[in-house]
Amino acid sequence: MFNLLLVFIPIAAALEYLAPGQHLLVFAASGLAILPLAGWLGCATEHLAEHAGEGVGGLLNATFGNAAELIIALMALKAGLHDVVKASIAGSIIGNILLVLGASMLAGGLRHREQKYSAEGARSQATMLTLATIALILPAAYSFAIAGQVPRGLGFVSISISMLLLVVYGLFLIYSLVTHRALFSGSLALTEGADHPAPWPVAKALTVLALATVFIAWMSEILVGAVEPAAHELGLSNIFVGVFIVAILGNAAEHASAITAALKNRMDLSLAIAIGSGVQVALFVAPLLVLLSLFVGPGPMDLAFSGGLVLSMLLAVLITGQVAGDGRSDWLKGVQLLTVYLILALTYFVIPDQMAS
Repeated sequence: MFNLLLVFIPIAAALEYLAPGQHLLVFAASGLAILPLAGWLGCATEHLAEHAGEGVGGLLNATFGNAAELIIALMALKAGLHDVVKASIAGSIIGNILLVLGASMLAGGLRHREQKYSAEGARSQATMLTLATIALILPAAYSFAIAGQVPRGLGFVSISISMLLLVVYGLFLIYSLVTHRALFSGSLALTEGADHPAPWPVAKALTVLALATVFIAWMSEILVGAVEPAAHELGLSNIFVGVFIVAILGNAAEHASAITAALKNRMDLSLAIAIGSGVQVALFVAPLLVLLSLFVGPGPMDLAFSGGLVLSMLLAVLITGQVAGDGRSDWLKGVQLLTVYLILALTYFVIPDQMAS
């Protein structure tokens, strides 16, 4: 059924080049085009997980899902839109650990009374998110402390922390994929007795994954170019657009994949996608963008996020650690995460841009 929406790929491309001023139409067409592509990406990831385990499958999904976001952020860096980049980074982290994980737990809990997953693996990923939040709080605190002065040290602090986060992310990959792989591999024994088709060959799954990512990146580029003017026509603020609308649409692949995995009672894979994507954005995408900004765009970007964004990320990480740390999920936990996300969205919806920055 979703495959019928693939027709919106040429429609979105045609609108982008033939009617670029029709922002709402371009936005709607490109957003609808991303949905079936996200479904294909999730399907390929699930088949890869059959071969390599839930941890590797989740990592691949997060990596390919965040590739589009990284490309979009690089284009924003080139234009010097550092505030947009920071808002999308914060929105991606918040969206993955509250919206995606919450929707997955709700959907899975409505079909299965209670679902199990590796508590040790979930706590490990939540701890990495806490570490990343600490790393983002300190540059913001430094920027606030030197308000009105020349921030000579902010660039050094941002670059140093970015390099450290990249090293920590590399060590986390070694921990989760090599030395402690069993904590993140999940248990496919729950579904082995079920009647389901044989997994795709690895080559086919990788090919579908790569093609879906390329088209998602293309459609995301068109979508992001139209989302701000379209949102402004609807009276939405820049900060709300960056933190919620762009982040939700940019992470459509993770949304579909994580919820599908939860419905199939594969919560280890669902958590690896949802929390794993947040970890990757915080520890890899954000610091990488800081380092790339030294070479791309009119000037370097720092890690000094606004106080509102830092507080939102901290609250999201705290509630996620509480909810996901015991190794079991149900529909109420999903409702709790989604409620926090809606509270943040409603707050940002009514805050003007000048007060949110």
